[in-house]
Amino acid sequence: MHISEGYLSATVLVSGGALAAAGTAIGLKKLDYDRIAEAGMLTAVFFTASLVHVPIGPASAHLIMNGMIGLLLGWAAFPAALTALILQAVFFQFGGITTLGVNTLSIAVPAVVVHYVCGPWIHRRGWIALAAAFAAGAGAVVLAALIMAASLVFTGEQFMTVAAAAVAMHLPIMAIEGVITLFCVGFLKAVKPEMLPIP
Repeated sequence: MHISEGYLSATVLVSGGALAAAGTAIGLKKLDYDRIAEAGMLTAVFFTASLVHVPIGPASAHLIMNGMIGLLLGWAAFPAALTALILQAVFFQFGGITTLGVNTLSIAVPAVVVHYVCGPWIHRRGWIALAAAFAAGAGAVVLAALIMAASLVFTGEQFMTVAAAAVAMHLPIMAIEGVITLFCVGFLKAVKPEMLPIP
């Protein structure tokens, strides 16, 4: 999901940076003081999950966990993703400094979307809650891959094949993250339901 430096056009980089800055400002404003530790823990989850990655041309495929992060943090997924991406860029050269905005958007926008679309359903009983939890994990990965592909395509049509390959590579990850999110939501409902979004 990380896009490396040197591939995206200036227009895409500036637009991504501006939107990511706006999202981060909203996320910081909405982040309650008593949830900072939770946000830090989820930042570490994303940081760790995405360390093992498979390069695909200018991008890479890896676990993201942005569906779970989105369910628990909502808009605060923006500063969480940005923090992890900065650390990865500085310490491991994953992604890059100039692409931070676009990479943050590809992780955080789907997280916010699933927070509002799937979050209200996970408190239900039975298969509805299970389907919502799976959809949150899987859907966030699909949206992230599409945003990444769109940023490559908007840079130039020569990236069309790479963008399609990147989306296809994330299909197995989509299923894996859907199952992981389903189990995580089930566990939290049993032991600490107050961490889940209020319906």
